[in-house]
Amino acid sequence: MSITFIALIATAGVAALVAVLLLQQRRTPQSTLAWLMAVILLPHIAVPLFLLLGFRKRGSGFRPIRYTKPSETSAAAGPLDELFRRFELPGATRGNSVELLVDGITCWKRVVELVESAEHEIDVVFYVVADDEVGQHFVDLLTERAAAGVRVRMMVDWLGGFRGPTGALRRLKRAGGEIRYFSPLLHMPERGHVNLRNHRKLIMVDGTRVFAGGRNIGAYYMGPERRQDRWIDLSFVLEGPAVLSFADVFKSDWSMGRKNDERPKLDVHVDRVGDSVVQLVPSGPDSRFDPLHDALVNAIHSAQRRVWIATPYFIPTEHLENALATASRKGRDVRILMPRKSNQWSADIARGPYIRSLQSAGARLLFVEDGMMHAKMGVIDDTAWVGSANFDVRSMLLNFESTLVIYDPPGVEELARWFREMQAHCSEGVARVGVMRRAVEGLFRLGAPVL
Repeated sequence: MSITFIALIATAGVAALVAVLLLQQRRTPQSTLAWLMAVILLPHIAVPLFLLLGFRKRGSGFRPIRYTKPSETSAAAGPLDELFRRFELPGATRGNSVELLVDGITCWKRVVELVESAEHEIDVVFYVVADDEVGQHFVDLLTERAAAGVRVRMMVDWLGGFRGPTGALRRLKRAGGEIRYFSPLLHMPERGHVNLRNHRKLIMVDGTRVFAGGRNIGAYYMGPERRQDRWIDLSFVLEGPAVLSFADVFKSDWSMGRKNDERPKLDVHVDRVGDSVVQLVPSGPDSRFDPLHDALVNAIHSAQRRVWIATPYFIPTEHLENALATASRKGRDVRILMPRKSNQWSADIARGPYIRSLQSAGARLLFVEDGMMHAKMGVIDDTAWVGSANFDVRSMLLNFESTLVIYDPPGVEELARWFREMQAHCSEGVARVGVMRRAVEGLFRLGAPVL
């Protein structure tokens, strides 16, 4: 038996196995068919690509988040809250305090205050900790607290943070800080897949206060001085019962890919400190369902007045696109706010067919002309959300994300006011383009899940 024949048999066997895996995944028929055709016609290329990029839900390393049982602070907040509960998420809680952080200088001050005030432990998760003055200063602050006896645990996504401040990180380790990288390039299969990234942002201090939202750690996002090139973004500081859900998510992230599934011990204190009614919605391969995506589809279809969305990258799933178009045609106030030019040129090209289709359906397209807008938020009628999830396929169906849903009227109005203030400085509408541009956009649209 020749080596060539053995290689052909082995290739066919691997291709057949990949085909079986494909048919078991929750995908659109078009996506499944495209992958199957690629595996059959170009197995030497398609099979390695699938192993790198093709997995959408958890492998053996992506165990479901284990949530702490809700306390007496739980609150029935309406149909959306009820739907999230049916997706096996903790319900909304009352008695929280949410401080929205709009500008980068205030945001940096609050981050410094939080870290410096830590007495027992600091737990950190970020997609990016940049190798610049802000990233280095942040890690140095953690190092100071670690040297003072505070337990510091820090997880950074490998792909997003591989250019981090290595010298500062080494000093943090020497001071006793613990550092883990999510899904490093060289790892056992159960510890993740290249296509599934941890995009969450979190600083939790002493189990009582949480910093989260859309910002990573770096000068583009925040810092002690004003910068012309700083991105527009939203973060928040949370106190109250909802901190318990953030602690559950951190425990799951920290133990990701560990065979013994040992969750870290956290001393969490969740007294009532305000009047906000909120709900944490984690999403990603550590959820059995797609809670954020599916709930937004439902909420947009059910909207009676308004659907306002701000996102840096607008590449919706087919279900989200159809929901927005239907809401627009029903006469709902649909507005999509995004940067005219983002930091991802490929995403800007791929969004073309979506935004022109929605404009023809009656949606208003609002473009930030001056700089990069990186905030991820939305308002649907009397409910709002803010967090790490972009309004694109990757955030909705692939990445590990965390979104805070807000139900109380003052909190919803604060986010709606921010949206209106941003809109006042936007241009509106998109022009027609030629055949060649549409062809290029269609090509990039095929790669939407990896953009």
